[in-house]
Amino acid sequence: MILSIFAGAGIWLTLRSPSEPQALVANPAPLPSETGVEATTPLPPTPVPSGSGQDGRSTPQPSSKPRTVATEEARVLVTVPPAVEASAAAHPLGLSAKQVYGIHGRYQRELSKAQIALDQEAMGKLEHGLALEMSRASFKTARLEGTGVASGMWPNPKVWIPRHVDGTPDWFVAICYRPGIARVFDVMSSTPAGWRLVASAADTQSTPAQFPKIAADSDGYATSLPENAPGLLATPRQVAAAHLASMADAEPDPMFADGPWTSEVVEFWQQERARLEDAGWTLRLSYQQEGPVRALRTSDGGALVWYAARSVDARRAQYVGAKVSLKGSAAVRTANRAFTHSVSATYGRMYVAHVPPAGSTEPVRVLGEWSDVLESHGD
Repeated sequence: MILSIFAGAGIWLTLRSPSEPQALVANPAPLPSETGVEATTPLPPTPVPSGSGQDGRSTPQPSSKPRTVATEEARVLVTVPPAVEASAAAHPLGLSAKQVYGIHGRYQRELSKAQIALDQEAMGKLEHGLALEMSRASFKTARLEGTGVASGMWPNPKVWIPRHVDGTPDWFVAICYRPGIARVFDVMSSTPAGWRLVASAADTQSTPAQFPKIAADSDGYATSLPENAPGLLATPRQVAAAHLASMADAEPDPMFADGPWTSEVVEFWQQERARLEDAGWTLRLSYQQEGPVRALRTSDGGALVWYAARSVDARRAQYVGAKVSLKGSAAVRTANRAFTHSVSATYGRMYVAHVPPAGSTEPVRVLGEWSDVLESHGD
């Protein structure tokens, strides 16, 4: 079975050992193929009263392949789109498109070095905010497990540079696509300390979702949109809130198209909650939006939207009975222990979605995700 592992902006494929135990009761997000909860003692005979100790919150990830793909380590030359290069000198940042490619290229090279060394300090010079926290957490997990993380570079990125908006940091998007491997969306922003990766997501499906065209003006620049931008099926902030609420409540939202980061997540958590109830445990989950919501206009009048969240899945026993243990990265953080009273895991999550224009009959499509365990504990 294929297992997805992500660190920084790299996506990698690894194989799970066939001897790894299967989840019998529930899986904590984000990687059901590698993380989960397992009943290690017989289930108690007494059923749990309906609705006992639950608030309907949730946080999983289904059989989708989150951020994980093999990449090439060799450096590659990139082609600057003529429309962007022609007007780059006039950009308010004072950066040419070639310089923007250079910023992202240096990030990839330095990331690869940091991944090889599991260098948490170096990551502080490459990433910012939740992205930095997620990458550092993956390094910590690797050290605890005695393993490493894959390293390498994504070839042939394409960049989109939004025009400057007063009062907001400058940022750009770099998108890499390897057919049959993944499409990766990186967002880099200016910070007081320099340019940093602040968001990322990937689609590693064998057939990735259709990618919308990003709109460019006559000078080749993209148009950034505010969180409350009108003219869309819903504002970028409303889309982020609705998506997170749907997963937290394990209830489908008709605003969103079916897929690995929407309907499959909902179904996954519904099943896992039911299995935990049978074992005499309750499941409380939450998704809290974190950081800004960023958006770029697409040529259809819609928008590409990036947003992030911190999720917590907490399990609590209602009476003495089944023990629960975590799997995957969450298990590494708890030294593979089994718990009799409670256990929880916290994750960082990032998404990118396409929002159609107002009046469209098309649903919002979530196009990619990055998730990583930040911490886990229990008693």
